[in-house]
Amino acid sequence: MELFIVAAKIVVVLGVLLTGAALTTWAERKISAFIQNRVGPNRIGWAGIFQIVADMVKLVMKEDIVPKSANRFVHDLAPMISLTVAMSTFAVIPFGNTIEIAGQNIKLMVADVNVGVLYILAMTGMGVYGVTLAGWSSNNKYSLLGGLRSSAQLISYELSMGMSLIGVIMIAGSVRLDQIVLQQTEYVGGWLPAWNIFLQPVGFVTFLVSAFAETNRLPFDLPEAEPELVGGYHTEYSGMKFGMFMLSEYINMITASAVVTTLFLGGWHLPFAETWGLSPFTLALLQVGTFAAKVICMIFFFIMIRWTIPRFRYDQLMKLGWKWMLPLAIANVLVTGLVLLLTTN
Repeated sequence: MELFIVAAKIVVVLGVLLTGAALTTWAERKISAFIQNRVGPNRIGWAGIFQIVADMVKLVMKEDIVPKSANRFVHDLAPMISLTVAMSTFAVIPFGNTIEIAGQNIKLMVADVNVGVLYILAMTGMGVYGVTLAGWSSNNKYSLLGGLRSSAQLISYELSMGMSLIGVIMIAGSVRLDQIVLQQTEYVGGWLPAWNIFLQPVGFVTFLVSAFAETNRLPFDLPEAEPELVGGYHTEYSGMKFGMFMLSEYINMITASAVVTTLFLGGWHLPFAETWGLSPFTLALLQVGTFAAKVICMIFFFIMIRWTIPRFRYDQLMKLGWKWMLPLAIANVLVTGLVLLLTTN
């Protein structure tokens, strides 16, 4: 029975991720068209919604071209690594509290591990392997530069990302994601939700900026900056292998939005919903809907930033990461420790 429940969770989460990534590509094209005062996809289906199906068919039918001097094995492996890492990261994120079905109390997360925060940091760090190997295996200098840029971004922002979460861990007293969400279900002064965006505003900003760099999204998409690197690390990719890179990018954006929601926006918590007298099953469904709504809002924010802020120069990216983000994250840890020391005594 336990195995069946885990398998059902995996199928549901993978289905939501793949469908969500496809819909996010359509949403980004429509939102960017609105920002730039143009139409966007509008030919296939209502408001061009079936354009995603047409794109999928086109990618499947396109020829898979591999450069003659490329390392074919690594060239084929790189997009698989990126997609696998992107989908695996979501496994530890609680998208609800618990729900009772057929007398079985089910925890709404795929993998209930006791090191959820560390797992997320480890998986996001592994994502760079797909990009770096893609750049190296293509035997193209522009692709190689894109892969090297991705490695440099990882070193610059992984430190500040990890440091920004220490304050959250100190407040929750745990690295379990479900416990971090439960800590945020409390109230400060009896009315303000104890969401970490209120308790850790500096950590929130630091983590959010780092998340943009981790997902290679504008204004930090330097590994694929078209004016400088043609297409970056995926210049020599076509067909479904190129599609896998694009799919992993959008899944990463969904996962990053879910992580921000879990760690700083209260996760599935809807303020005061527990006092409405709802049945446990209805409350569980409402909490899942709340989590989904928060994630959608964060995805919309990711898209808006991409189409409103220009790309940073590479030296600006490094300066921001090392001279601003890391010192801010360290200062936040020190201040959090001091506040906890004073308030607990």
